[in-house]
Amino acid sequence: MPERRRIASLPDRLPDRLTALRTPADPGFWRSPVRGARFTAVLGLVLLVGLTLLFVTGLLSYAAYNPDLDPVNDKTPGKGWLGLYLFAWPTGPHWLYRLTQGLHVTVGIVLVPVLLAKLWSVIPRLFALPPARSVGHALERISLLLLVGGALFEFLTGLLNIQLDYLFPGSFYTLHFYGAWVFLAGFVAHVALKLPQAVRVSRSGIPRGEPGPRAAPGTPTEADPLAAPDPLPATLSRRGALAMVGAGSLLLLITSAGRSFDGALRRIALLTPRGGTEQGPGPNAFQVNKTAAAVRITPADTGERWRLTVRGPAGELRFSRAELLAMEQHSAALPIACVEGWSTSDQLWRGVRLSDLAALAGYPDSPPDVFVESLQRSGSFRKAALRDNQVRDGRSLLALEVNGAPLSPDHGYPARIIVPAAPGVLNTKWVETLTFGEL
Repeated sequence: MPERRRIASLPDRLPDRLTALRTPADPGFWRSPVRGARFTAVLGLVLLVGLTLLFVTGLLSYAAYNPDLDPVNDKTPGKGWLGLYLFAWPTGPHWLYRLTQGLHVTVGIVLVPVLLAKLWSVIPRLFALPPARSVGHALERISLLLLVGGALFEFLTGLLNIQLDYLFPGSFYTLHFYGAWVFLAGFVAHVALKLPQAVRVSRSGIPRGEPGPRAAPGTPTEADPLAAPDPLPATLSRRGALAMVGAGSLLLLITSAGRSFDGALRRIALLTPRGGTEQGPGPNAFQVNKTAAAVRITPADTGERWRLTVRGPAGELRFSRAELLAMEQHSAALPIACVEGWSTSDQLWRGVRLSDLAALAGYPDSPPDVFVESLQRSGSFRKAALRDNQVRDGRSLLALEVNGAPLSPDHGYPARIIVPAAPGVLNTKWVETLTFGEL
């Protein structure tokens, strides 16, 4: 009798063993009851809006570098027609780059849970066999490869850049730029194929071919293509899963967005390297990326022997800091905003207008572009070019003071560039040479 009972129990355990032998290509391998067309469609529509915003603000960030002005500004050589949208980056409003890049980075961080949930919801389709049932289906799969691969690459490199962890080979600017265009190719193709269905499913919860609740009896139906054919017992509703994704995004927003603000909000921005800490008291107590010590700027470099060299048609002129302070001084309230998404509030800068220095260099009427060189001898953006519209703006300064005090070494003493709406790396610190024209 015991032997008969053991043999009789084998059929009861056989389905579990067969389930264990299933592969990811088998629809029955995926048993979560949360997956479904409507769940995926809602996430897809959120990503449609968010990723579109990311792409637009990313292109604006690239344009803000004026990459077609001089090779030192451009880390993406050979861009060709991919640079068709480039234009002279404006200087107003003065908070423009602070807004666009703050949105780019913050929205990117907030979308991480949405992207991961979307990929999780459709992962069974990535293992579906055969890989291509037709030419059209093959093109759709290729677009998915570009879309998924491009999205993961862009998010990974972007998050590493925010954390100042450059683990990837090559320049972040080059990799992120070309990765964005690869992603866009897959994104546009996928949206063209899936947007009508996503809108319909998000409204009704009904996949293509499945009748609505009021359909006549006997109407043919089509099963939800993303739902598990043999789901496990539900422990979380689809609405609950969406709420969890939203809660994750909200948590990331709270712990990262504050790096674009001062005070309490910056103190809770714990997930970014430019948040969570106080900069201390005093007029120079606001955020920096590079310190003087980090780039080996010494007191000997910035002491009494320091001179600013100004070049132009008038020849080569040299000025001490005392001589610069004796010139007509102007003030401008401008923020510092960096590509990593962090920024400061407006700081009150004071110094000599770039247009006045251009006049001394031999351009009294129409200031041209300027090539700026720093005392910094290594590292990126120790040299930068500014466009003529930036030089002409009366708020563009060779700053000598900030908030009523001399610049600190970390903020660029003895002199630094400050330009409205420009990325932080173009506001060169520890300026040594200004060459006007001939760019």
